[in-house]
Amino acid sequence: MPENSISHIDFEELNEKALSQPLVKHIYTADPSAHVFEGKIYIYPSHDVDAGEAFDDLGSHFAMEDYHVISMDNLDSNAMDNGVALHVNDVSWAEKQMWAPDAAEKNGKYYLFFPAKGHDGIFRIGVAVSDSPVGPFSPQPQAIKGSFSIDPAVFKDDDGEYYMYFGGLWGGQLQRWRTGVFNPEHPESPFAHLPEDEEPALCPKIAKMTDDLLEFAEEPKDIVILDENGNPLLAGDNKRRFFEAAWMHKYNGTYYFSYSTGDTHFICYATSSNPYGPFTYQGRILNPVIGWTSHHSICEVNGKWYLFYHDSSLSKGVTHLRSIKVTEIEYDKNGKIKTIDPYKDFKVLS
Repeated sequence: MPENSISHIDFEELNEKALSQPLVKHIYTADPSAHVFEGKIYIYPSHDVDAGEAFDDLGSHFAMEDYHVISMDNLDSNAMDNGVALHVNDVSWAEKQMWAPDAAEKNGKYYLFFPAKGHDGIFRIGVAVSDSPVGPFSPQPQAIKGSFSIDPAVFKDDDGEYYMYFGGLWGGQLQRWRTGVFNPEHPESPFAHLPEDEEPALCPKIAKMTDDLLEFAEEPKDIVILDENGNPLLAGDNKRRFFEAAWMHKYNGTYYFSYSTGDTHFICYATSSNPYGPFTYQGRILNPVIGWTSHHSICEVNGKWYLFYHDSSLSKGVTHLRSIKVTEIEYDKNGKIKTIDPYKDFKVLS
Protein backbone atom coordinates (compact mmCIF):
# COMPACT_ATOMS: atom_id res chain seq x y z
CA MET A 1 0.00 0.00 0.00
CA PRO A 2 1.64 3.27 -1.10
CA GLU A 3 2.50 5.61 1.74
CA ASN A 4 0.30 8.45 0.48
CA SER A 5 -2.81 6.25 0.77
CA ILE A 6 -2.53 5.91 4.56
CA SER A 7 -2.07 9.52 5.60
CA HIS A 8 -5.62 9.61 6.96
CA ILE A 9 -5.20 6.66 9.34
CA ASP A 10 -5.35 7.16 13.12
CA PHE A 11 -2.47 4.89 14.15
CA GLU A 12 -3.30 5.08 17.84
CA GLU A 13 -6.74 3.68 17.07
CA LEU A 14 -5.32 1.13 14.65
CA ASN A 15 -2.80 -0.20 17.18
CA GLU A 16 -5.54 -0.52 19.77
CA LYS A 17 -7.52 -2.66 17.34
CA ALA A 18 -4.56 -4.73 16.12
CA LEU A 19 -4.73 -8.46 16.81
CA SER A 20 -1.14 -8.39 18.01
CA GLN A 21 1.68 -6.00 18.81
CA PRO A 22 5.22 -5.96 17.39
CA LEU A 23 7.43 -8.63 18.93
CA VAL A 24 10.42 -6.26 18.97
CA LYS A 25 10.38 -2.47 18.84
CA HIS A 26 14.04 -1.39 19.00
CA ILE A 27 14.66 -2.32 15.37
CA TYR A 28 12.39 -2.80 12.37
CA THR A 29 11.93 -6.38 11.24
CA ALA A 30 9.96 -8.04 8.44
CA ASP A 31 9.35 -11.32 6.59
CA PRO A 32 9.45 -13.57 9.68
CA SER A 33 10.34 -17.24 9.17
CA ALA A 34 9.53 -19.01 12.43
CA HIS A 35 10.67 -22.44 13.64
CA VAL A 36 10.76 -24.43 16.84
CA PHE A 37 14.22 -25.85 17.51
CA GLU A 38 14.84 -27.83 20.70
CA GLY A 39 11.61 -26.57 22.26
CA LYS A 40 12.30 -22.88 21.69
CA ILE A 41 10.90 -20.47 19.09
CA TYR A 42 13.37 -18.89 16.68
CA ILE A 43 12.32 -16.23 14.18
CA TYR A 44 14.46 -15.35 11.17
CA PRO A 45 13.32 -11.97 9.81
CA SER A 46 14.81 -9.49 7.44
CA HIS A 47 16.06 -6.24 9.00
CA ASP A 48 14.56 -3.02 7.69
CA VAL A 49 16.80 0.02 7.45
CA ASP A 50 15.80 3.17 5.59
CA ALA A 51 17.82 3.45 2.37
CA GLY A 52 16.91 7.10 1.95
CA GLU A 53 15.54 6.32 -1.52
CA ALA A 54 12.08 7.08 -2.86
CA PHE A 55 9.52 4.28 -2.74
CA ASP A 56 9.57 2.19 -5.92
CA ASP A 57 8.50 -1.23 -7.19
CA LEU A 58 12.09 -2.52 -7.30
CA GLY A 59 12.54 -2.26 -3.52
CA SER A 60 15.29 0.35 -3.74
CA HIS A 61 14.00 1.91 -0.51
CA PHE A 62 14.88 -1.27 1.42
CA ALA A 63 18.43 -1.04 2.82
CA MET A 64 18.67 -4.52 4.27
CA GLU A 65 22.25 -5.46 5.03
CA ASP A 66 22.15 -8.01 7.85
CA TYR A 67 20.06 -10.55 9.75
CA HIS A 68 19.13 -10.67 13.44
CA VAL A 69 17.66 -13.84 14.94
CA ILE A 70 14.78 -13.29 17.36
CA SER A 71 14.14 -15.97 20.00
CA MET A 72 11.30 -16.66 22.44
CA ASP A 73 11.04 -19.27 25.19
CA ASN A 74 7.32 -19.42 24.48
CA LEU A 75 4.64 -17.25 22.91
CA ASP A 76 3.97 -15.43 26.18
CA SER A 77 7.61 -14.54 26.83
CA ASN A 78 9.55 -11.51 25.69
CA ALA A 79 11.24 -11.72 22.32
CA MET A 80 15.05 -11.49 22.45
CA ASP A 81 17.22 -9.99 19.74
CA ASN A 82 20.36 -12.11 19.54
CA GLY A 83 22.33 -9.57 17.55
CA VAL A 84 23.76 -9.75 14.05
CA ALA A 85 23.78 -13.32 12.75
CA LEU A 86 25.09 -12.54 9.27
CA HIS A 87 26.11 -9.33 7.49
CA VAL A 88 26.32 -8.73 3.75
CA ASN A 89 29.99 -7.77 4.15
CA ASP A 90 30.66 -11.37 5.21
CA VAL A 91 29.23 -12.77 1.96
CA SER A 92 31.82 -12.56 -0.80
CA TRP A 93 29.40 -12.99 -3.69
CA ALA A 94 26.72 -10.56 -2.41
CA GLU A 95 26.58 -6.78 -2.75
CA LYS A 96 23.28 -5.70 -1.16
CA GLN A 97 19.58 -6.31 -0.44
CA MET A 98 19.57 -9.17 2.06
CA TRP A 99 15.85 -9.84 1.75
CA ALA A 100 13.57 -12.45 3.37
CA PRO A 101 15.52 -15.45 4.77
CA ASP A 102 14.64 -18.85 6.21
CA ALA A 103 16.40 -21.44 8.35
CA ALA A 104 16.53 -25.19 8.86
CA GLU A 105 18.18 -27.65 11.23
CA LYS A 106 19.80 -30.98 10.40
CA ASN A 107 21.99 -33.21 12.57
CA GLY A 108 22.68 -30.42 15.06
CA LYS A 109 23.70 -27.88 12.41
CA TYR A 110 21.67 -24.79 11.55
CA TYR A 111 21.35 -23.43 8.04
CA LEU A 112 20.38 -19.86 7.10
CA PHE A 113 19.07 -19.49 3.55
CA PHE A 114 19.01 -15.96 2.19
CA PRO A 115 18.63 -13.99 -1.06
CA ALA A 116 20.93 -11.16 -2.00
CA LYS A 117 21.90 -9.22 -5.09
CA GLY A 118 25.29 -10.08 -6.46
CA HIS A 119 27.70 -7.52 -7.85
CA ASP A 120 26.05 -8.11 -11.25
CA GLY A 121 22.68 -6.92 -9.91
CA ILE A 122 21.11 -10.39 -10.08
CA PHE A 123 19.42 -12.00 -7.08
CA ARG A 124 20.76 -15.38 -6.00
CA ILE A 125 20.14 -17.51 -2.93
CA GLY A 126 22.92 -18.33 -0.50
CA VAL A 127 23.32 -20.52 2.53
CA ALA A 128 25.29 -20.03 5.75
CA VAL A 129 25.93 -22.55 8.52
CA SER A 130 26.21 -22.37 12.31
CA ASP A 131 26.38 -24.64 15.34
CA SER A 132 23.76 -22.41 17.00
CA PRO A 133 20.25 -21.42 15.87
CA VAL A 134 21.13 -17.77 16.59
CA GLY A 135 24.44 -17.80 14.74
CA PRO A 136 26.79 -16.30 13.90
CA PHE A 137 26.47 -18.01 10.52
CA SER A 138 29.37 -18.70 8.16
CA PRO A 139 28.36 -18.27 4.52
CA GLN A 140 29.37 -20.56 1.70
CA PRO A 141 31.78 -18.89 -0.75
CA GLN A 142 29.26 -18.98 -3.60
CA ALA A 143 25.50 -18.80 -3.98
CA ILE A 144 23.59 -22.05 -4.47
CA LYS A 145 24.29 -23.25 -8.00
CA GLY A 146 21.23 -22.77 -10.19
CA SER A 147 19.49 -20.47 -7.70
CA PHE A 148 17.77 -17.23 -8.64
CA SER A 149 15.11 -14.78 -7.46
CA ILE A 150 14.15 -14.38 -3.77
CA ASP A 151 12.24 -15.60 -0.71
CA PRO A 152 13.66 -19.07 0.02
CA ALA A 153 11.58 -21.26 2.33
CA VAL A 154 13.01 -24.66 3.25
CA PHE A 155 10.55 -27.37 4.29
CA LYS A 156 11.45 -30.67 5.97
CA ASP A 157 9.02 -33.42 5.03
CA ASP A 158 8.09 -36.37 7.23
CA ASP A 159 10.49 -38.65 5.33
CA GLY A 160 13.46 -36.39 6.14
CA GLU A 161 13.73 -34.82 2.69
CA TYR A 162 14.22 -31.05 2.49
CA TYR A 163 12.74 -28.86 -0.24
CA MET A 164 13.30 -25.21 -1.06
CA TYR A 165 10.38 -23.12 -2.31
CA PHE A 166 11.26 -19.70 -3.71
CA GLY A 167 10.52 -16.87 -6.13
CA GLY A 168 9.21 -13.31 -6.28
CA LEU A 169 7.88 -11.03 -9.00
CA TRP A 170 8.82 -7.45 -9.91
CA GLY A 171 11.91 -6.54 -7.85
CA GLY A 172 12.35 -10.24 -7.06
CA GLN A 173 13.22 -10.79 -10.75
CA LEU A 174 11.33 -14.09 -11.23
CA GLN A 175 9.83 -12.80 -14.48
CA ARG A 176 13.33 -12.29 -15.88
CA TRP A 177 13.95 -16.05 -15.79
CA ARG A 178 11.02 -17.12 -17.98
CA THR A 179 13.36 -18.53 -20.65
CA GLY A 180 15.62 -20.27 -18.13
CA VAL A 181 18.32 -17.60 -18.31
CA PHE A 182 18.34 -14.08 -16.89
CA ASN A 183 17.03 -11.47 -19.30
CA PRO A 184 18.68 -8.09 -18.58
CA GLU A 185 16.47 -6.11 -20.98
CA HIS A 186 14.75 -3.10 -19.34
CA PRO A 187 16.76 -3.55 -16.12
CA GLU A 188 14.96 -0.73 -14.31
CA SER A 189 11.41 -1.91 -15.07
CA PRO A 190 9.84 -4.53 -12.77
CA PHE A 191 7.05 -5.03 -15.32
CA ALA A 192 9.20 -6.25 -18.20
CA HIS A 193 8.70 -9.90 -19.21
CA LEU A 194 5.52 -10.41 -17.18
CA PRO A 195 2.84 -12.61 -18.79
CA GLU A 196 -0.27 -11.01 -20.25
CA ASP A 197 -3.32 -11.06 -18.01
CA GLU A 198 -4.95 -13.95 -19.89
CA GLU A 199 -1.80 -16.09 -19.77
CA PRO A 200 -1.01 -18.51 -16.92
CA ALA A 201 0.55 -16.80 -13.93
CA LEU A 202 4.25 -17.18 -13.26
CA CYS A 203 4.93 -20.05 -10.88
CA PRO A 204 6.94 -20.21 -7.69
CA LYS A 205 9.72 -22.78 -7.77
CA ILE A 206 10.64 -25.92 -5.84
CA ALA A 207 13.93 -27.83 -5.66
CA LYS A 208 14.88 -30.76 -3.46
CA MET A 209 18.02 -30.06 -1.45
CA THR A 210 21.15 -32.20 -1.32
CA ASP A 211 21.83 -34.18 1.87
CA ASP A 212 24.18 -31.46 3.15
CA LEU A 213 21.55 -28.74 2.44
CA LEU A 214 24.14 -26.68 0.57
CA GLU A 215 22.95 -27.17 -3.01
CA PHE A 216 19.97 -28.14 -5.13
CA ALA A 217 19.70 -31.84 -5.85
CA GLU A 218 17.69 -31.12 -9.01
CA GLU A 219 16.71 -28.40 -11.43
CA PRO A 220 14.04 -26.13 -9.93
CA LYS A 221 10.51 -27.01 -11.01
CA ASP A 222 7.28 -25.00 -11.24
CA ILE A 223 4.71 -25.07 -8.46
CA VAL A 224 1.43 -24.83 -10.36
CA ILE A 225 -1.57 -23.35 -8.52
CA LEU A 226 -4.96 -24.37 -9.93
CA ASP A 227 -8.36 -22.75 -9.62
CA GLU A 228 -11.55 -24.54 -8.56
CA ASN A 229 -11.97 -25.93 -12.11
CA GLY A 230 -8.47 -27.40 -12.26
CA ASN A 231 -7.03 -24.67 -14.49
CA PRO A 232 -3.82 -22.78 -13.69
CA LEU A 233 -4.42 -19.36 -12.14
CA LEU A 234 -3.99 -16.55 -14.66
CA ALA A 235 -1.54 -13.66 -14.43
CA GLY A 236 -4.42 -11.18 -14.34
CA ASP A 237 -5.99 -12.93 -11.34
CA ASN A 238 -3.92 -10.79 -9.01
CA LYS A 239 -6.05 -11.42 -5.92
CA ARG A 240 -5.19 -15.14 -6.06
CA ARG A 241 -2.03 -15.67 -8.11
CA PHE A 242 1.43 -16.05 -6.57
CA PHE A 243 3.59 -12.94 -6.22
CA GLU A 244 6.17 -13.76 -3.48
CA ALA A 245 6.62 -15.08 0.08
CA ALA A 246 6.44 -18.83 -0.52
CA TRP A 247 5.89 -20.98 2.57
CA MET A 248 5.09 -24.65 3.12
CA HIS A 249 3.63 -26.47 6.11
CA LYS A 250 1.90 -29.80 6.52
CA TYR A 251 -1.35 -30.26 8.46
CA ASN A 252 -3.09 -33.62 8.90
CA GLY A 253 -1.11 -35.10 6.01
CA THR A 254 -1.95 -32.31 3.54
CA TYR A 255 0.61 -29.91 2.08
CA TYR A 256 -0.34 -26.25 2.51
CA PHE A 257 1.48 -23.87 0.18
CA SER A 258 0.93 -20.26 1.27
CA TYR A 259 2.10 -17.06 -0.34
CA SER A 260 1.55 -13.33 -0.82
CA THR A 261 -0.39 -11.86 -3.74
CA GLY A 262 1.89 -8.82 -3.59
CA ASP A 263 0.19 -5.83 -5.13
CA THR A 264 -3.23 -6.88 -3.75
CA HIS A 265 -1.81 -7.58 -0.28
CA PHE A 266 -3.42 -10.93 0.60
CA ILE A 267 -1.79 -13.99 2.16
CA CYS A 268 -3.43 -16.93 0.37
CA TYR A 269 -3.00 -20.69 0.37
CA ALA A 270 -3.43 -23.76 -1.80
CA THR A 271 -3.30 -27.47 -0.91
CA SER A 272 -2.00 -30.70 -2.40
CA SER A 273 -1.22 -34.31 -1.54
CA ASN A 274 2.29 -33.89 -3.00
CA PRO A 275 5.06 -31.42 -2.08
CA TYR A 276 5.51 -30.71 -5.81
CA GLY A 277 1.81 -30.08 -6.35
CA PRO A 278 -0.14 -29.20 -8.34
CA PHE A 279 -1.85 -27.17 -5.62
CA THR A 280 -5.51 -26.14 -5.60
CA TYR A 281 -6.34 -22.63 -4.40
CA GLN A 282 -8.32 -22.64 -1.15
CA GLY A 283 -8.65 -19.07 0.08
CA ARG A 284 -7.12 -16.28 2.13
CA ILE A 285 -5.25 -16.61 5.40
CA LEU A 286 -4.61 -12.93 6.10
CA ASN A 287 -6.37 -9.81 4.88
CA PRO A 288 -4.27 -6.72 4.03
CA VAL A 289 -2.05 -5.13 6.65
CA ILE A 290 -0.80 -1.56 6.92
CA GLY A 291 2.25 -1.25 4.72
CA TRP A 292 2.78 -2.18 1.09
CA THR A 293 4.07 -5.73 1.51
CA SER A 294 2.71 -8.81 3.25
CA HIS A 295 4.97 -11.73 4.14
CA HIS A 296 4.53 -14.55 6.62
CA SER A 297 5.36 -17.99 7.96
CA ILE A 298 3.26 -20.67 9.67
CA CYS A 299 4.63 -22.66 12.59
CA GLU A 300 3.27 -25.22 15.05
CA VAL A 301 4.01 -24.45 18.71
CA ASN A 302 2.86 -26.85 21.43
CA GLY A 303 0.11 -28.36 19.31
CA LYS A 304 -1.31 -25.06 18.05
CA TRP A 305 -0.61 -23.29 14.78
CA TYR A 306 0.50 -19.68 14.46
CA LEU A 307 0.85 -17.13 11.70
CA PHE A 308 3.95 -14.94 11.94
CA TYR A 309 3.58 -11.83 9.80
CA HIS A 310 4.48 -8.13 9.68
CA ASP A 311 2.95 -4.71 9.27
CA SER A 312 4.02 -1.06 9.36
CA SER A 313 1.90 0.09 12.30
CA LEU A 314 4.91 0.82 14.54
CA SER A 315 6.45 3.10 11.90
CA LYS A 316 3.02 4.66 11.28
CA GLY A 317 2.71 3.31 7.80
CA VAL A 318 6.20 3.83 6.44
CA THR A 319 6.13 0.93 4.00
CA HIS A 320 9.77 -0.05 4.27
CA LEU A 321 9.94 0.01 8.08
CA ARG A 322 7.99 -3.02 9.24
CA SER A 323 7.59 -5.01 12.45
CA ILE A 324 7.01 -8.73 12.99
CA LYS A 325 3.90 -10.02 14.77
CA VAL A 326 2.19 -13.33 15.57
CA THR A 327 -1.40 -14.56 15.90
CA GLU A 328 -3.04 -17.98 16.13
CA ILE A 329 -4.45 -19.82 13.11
CA GLU A 330 -7.74 -21.71 13.24
CA TYR A 331 -8.68 -24.66 11.01
CA ASP A 332 -12.22 -25.91 10.50
CA LYS A 333 -13.19 -29.60 10.49
CA ASN A 334 -12.36 -29.81 6.78
CA GLY A 335 -8.90 -28.34 7.20
CA LYS A 336 -9.83 -24.92 5.80
CA ILE A 337 -8.01 -21.99 7.41
CA LYS A 338 -10.19 -19.24 8.85
CA THR A 339 -9.35 -15.85 7.28
CA ILE A 340 -7.71 -13.46 9.74
CA ASP A 341 -8.44 -9.76 9.93
CA PRO A 342 -5.29 -8.13 11.35
CA TYR A 343 -7.23 -5.25 12.93
CA LYS A 344 -10.56 -5.68 14.73
CA ASP A 345 -13.29 -3.60 13.07
CA PHE A 346 -10.65 -1.72 11.08
CA LYS A 347 -10.44 -2.61 7.42
CA VAL A 348 -7.39 -1.89 5.29
CA LEU A 349 -8.39 -1.50 1.67
CA SER A 350 -6.26 -3.31 -0.90
